[in-house]
Amino acid sequence: MRFDTGGIYHIYNRGNNKQTIFFTDKNYLFFLEKVKKFILPNCDMLAWCLMPNHFHFLIRANEISCQLIPGRPVDTSRLVESVRLTLSGYTKAINIQEKLIGNLFQQKTKSKLVGDSENNYSLTAFHYIHQNPVKAGLADRLEDWQYSSYSDYAGLRDGKLCDKDLAVDLLQLNLSTFSSDSYAVLSDEMLDKIF
Repeated sequence: MRFDTGGIYHIYNRGNNKQTIFFTDKNYLFFLEKVKKFILPNCDMLAWCLMPNHFHFLIRANEISCQLIPGRPVDTSRLVESVRLTLSGYTKAINIQEKLIGNLFQQKTKSKLVGDSENNYSLTAFHYIHQNPVKAGLADRLEDWQYSSYSDYAGLRDGKLCDKDLAVDLLQLNLSTFSSDSYAVLSDEMLDKIF
């Protein structure tokens, strides 16, 4: 993964062989604690969603994100390292809990630049991330899935992971029409731009 300051990125990964990565409610919360500890200090979080076998983040890379960690044989940015620490720490705990061995996640976490000065698909990624549980049949309504940032933006919860003011500014969100805008149909052509 490579990040440039100011770029908006869709970051995602799933369970190795599409296996489950979150087995209990406590697992989701434990993963979010890892995100707070490692990822949040190294980027601006705009949206997130955790699904039983994968996750999505929409982030803006900042100066800290792109700083290289000194003394590494391969150039590694702070954000790349923070994602690695989150996934490896979570994997160790789940492997103990579930009596598993080996990789929990696919080897390479993906990141796609979805917003910069030339192209801006970040709003599509934002809505896609929140729509994911409904499209997967895990919830009837976006607000029914507790493991996403949708409820924070809809004013149903006071979550602290996302920089909502920054997201409103960067994505030009209208909070008064947010709920109805969130249910807009996203075309396959639009979705191709965020993966």
